[in-house]
Amino acid sequence: MNIETFIKDWIAVSNNYNTEKYLEFYKENAVLDDPSVGRKFIGHDGIKDYFVSYFIGYKTQTELRKLDIKENSAYLEVEFTGEFPEGEIGGSFDFIFKDDKIEFVKADLI
Repeated sequence: MNIETFIKDWIAVSNNYNTEKYLEFYKENAVLDDPSVGRKFIGHDGIKDYFVSYFIGYKTQTELRKLDIKENSAYLEVEFTGEFPEGEIGGSFDFIFKDDKIEFVKADLI
């Protein structure tokens, strides 16, 4: 698995608001933990709710700023723009991958 390509594809799909394709990046039982919204989103149903609410709902666009890759994990810093109060804000993602998909990700604002 080429993690850099995976992340760039994940961002592109996110920016195109393709929910079904977005979910294909995640294992069925993946966990997305986002302290900035105070919730963990579990499985495809939970992650779909997260994506629809915070990305599609706010017309969020994500731009890569920094990517550090380790064996089966990656740390990503991004800039979000969209129709939310700040209009522009930094974010981070800590990924753990398994079987070429996202098994766990912690998302937060910076």
